[in-house]
Amino acid sequence: MSLYQHFRPEEKDFIDSVLEWKEQVRSSYAPKLTDFLDPREQQIVQSLIGKDEEVKVKFFGGAENSERKRALIYPDYFTPDHRDFAITVFEIQYPKKFVNIEHRQVLGTLMSLGLKREKFGDVIFSGDRIQFVTAEEIETYVRNNLEKIGRIGITLVKVTDDDILVSEEKWEEFSFTASSLRLDVLVSSMTNLSRQKSQLLVESGRVKVNHKLIEQSSFECGEGDILSLRGFGRYKIMSIEGKTKKDKWRIIGGRQK
Repeated sequence: MSLYQHFRPEEKDFIDSVLEWKEQVRSSYAPKLTDFLDPREQQIVQSLIGKDEEVKVKFFGGAENSERKRALIYPDYFTPDHRDFAITVFEIQYPKKFVNIEHRQVLGTLMSLGLKREKFGDVIFSGDRIQFVTAEEIETYVRNNLEKIGRIGITLVKVTDDDILVSEEKWEEFSFTASSLRLDVLVSSMTNLSRQKSQLLVESGRVKVNHKLIEQSSFECGEGDILSLRGFGRYKIMSIEGKTKKDKWRIIGGRQK
């Protein structure tokens, strides 16, 4: 039985990378730190490494409820510390009395710096405070090159561990069953829309999975996926619990409050 059949075809390259990291740690007996991973990628890493007795894995993204996290893959003798994840958190100082800054503006500006998305963690909003998480190795580059969000002049202040904001995003868990893990079926089950309306939502470009636009109703979803449905909010597949006697999938989902 092929390992890859448990995952999506487009995930093969990432799976190969994870297996290489695992073997690298086993052979070098030294830890390996990844870039920031989305929840689905974290799920893949956990499933490929989580039960190994010689190689362990932990995730951290700056705060306990971070969505995007770095993975530290390490040999069994090693005891990881938060400092091993090499994370820097910046707070954005801006003229709060006169302007508002939105999440998409911050993320768009970060992407315009010419760095990979994988080098950045979460963008965190709490009231009028804004912070974003980066890999420590790009800290100096970001500080030297990020001076504006759009036309708004800003200053970056490095944040200590004690002052990292806790994301205001909260997930309300709920359970449901679905006849398959197809995207349109899950959208229908999560939102109580008809299957026809769910297909239209997907095929009209209004659904993203892990921040990527997906327009194929037949796209197969998995544990850790985050679904963003324009007009309906964000949903997460927390866990897939197996099948019922009627051959339906038992799923624990999350709805962003």
